[in-house]
Amino acid sequence: MKYSTYTLSSGLRIIHLPSASPVVYCGYGVAAGARAELPGEEGLAHFCEHMTFKGTARRHALQIINALESVGGDLNAFTNKEDTVYYAAIAKAHFAKAVDVLTDIVFHSQYPQQEIDKEVEVICDEIESYCDSPAELIYDEFENLLFKGHPLGHSILGKASQLHQYTTADALRFVRRNYRPDKMVFFAYGDIDFKRLCRSLEAKVEDGHSASSALPEEADPATADTATTADAASLPAALSAPLTIERSLNTHQAHVMTGTLAYNYNHPDSTVLYLLNNIVGGPGMNARLNLSLRERHGLVYTVESMMTTYSDTGLWSVYFGCDHHDIKKCCRLVRRELDRLMEKPLGESQLAAAKRQLKGQIAIACDNREQFALDFGRSFLFRGEERHLDRIFAKIDGITASDIQRVANELFATERLATLIFR
Repeated sequence: MKYSTYTLSSGLRIIHLPSASPVVYCGYGVAAGARAELPGEEGLAHFCEHMTFKGTARRHALQIINALESVGGDLNAFTNKEDTVYYAAIAKAHFAKAVDVLTDIVFHSQYPQQEIDKEVEVICDEIESYCDSPAELIYDEFENLLFKGHPLGHSILGKASQLHQYTTADALRFVRRNYRPDKMVFFAYGDIDFKRLCRSLEAKVEDGHSASSALPEEADPATADTATTADAASLPAALSAPLTIERSLNTHQAHVMTGTLAYNYNHPDSTVLYLLNNIVGGPGMNARLNLSLRERHGLVYTVESMMTTYSDTGLWSVYFGCDHHDIKKCCRLVRRELDRLMEKPLGESQLAAAKRQLKGQIAIACDNREQFALDFGRSFLFRGEERHLDRIFAKIDGITASDIQRVANELFATERLATLIFR
């Protein structure tokens, strides 16, 4: 199967991958997330994501909920640091309805104040539930630590006190600035007619974008100009000395995260780190940290490493939860595994096995059709690339043992790592 792509006169890019499935996955990816927020707008991207479902010129909130649910479909959304995604899963017989509803909420939402007053409490509950889970909270806190003072360094959810101040005008200002066709892609994965989709979107998006531009209280041009550079702030430099910060949360278990700034998603070594990360603490039970901390020493239930890539930077980290009196021992064991990868290159058979495992994991993950649609939509949004497994596998196959060791030495050095501990 081959991708089809097209760019509308409005600037909206469309990508479609056909499949024989009776279910279609589709949606809008918007290149604006928490990073697009100006000072004083923290949490507004996620706030707008919630409120986009609360009423348009054609549908009130209940009609939006029922539009696809009534035919067995699913309508959902999420916000990241650099993008917001609105997507649907629908039987192909109802695909046109999904396109209509998605386009309606993205371009015609009105953000009524009475709905804001209700939904803000829901978002505050989400914040509180998140804060009640230190194993999740530490990820945000650690990213805030490494990106302190930068637009990437604040929580996607924002703060309750600030959310209560947001109004219809705030939401409209944000979406006018960011929900533009030239900052979006529409992705579709399923058995649909691509040319018909393009014609439909040409009419709907042009109409929707024109209507959005005509809304009252246009954003101040000076504010709009500022917005274009809001996410271009200088990135923090890599740490020049080890840093450890502890927070007392009176948790039953200690939570520890250690890591460093890493590569953006276009960096030539991002695939090397992808493989290296899988060896260190990937999802396989044979990941080195799991074998050491859990299987050999019985110190943790969960230990994992992860990499996050952004357009101009990235993050690599290790997380584990353990008994309070085992923190130092676990940290020593993590350090030992990182040192091994820095000091000794992988053997030929070890490298081949690591590549084989990662490619198998990717192939299995691609069998989750919804996630695959989201992945190729995001790849097209930020890289303008079609997502082909053979290209990904070729990059993995080209990695050498010296590449692995070189990246390990670049990122895993003690002086580069920051550590955050919740006690």
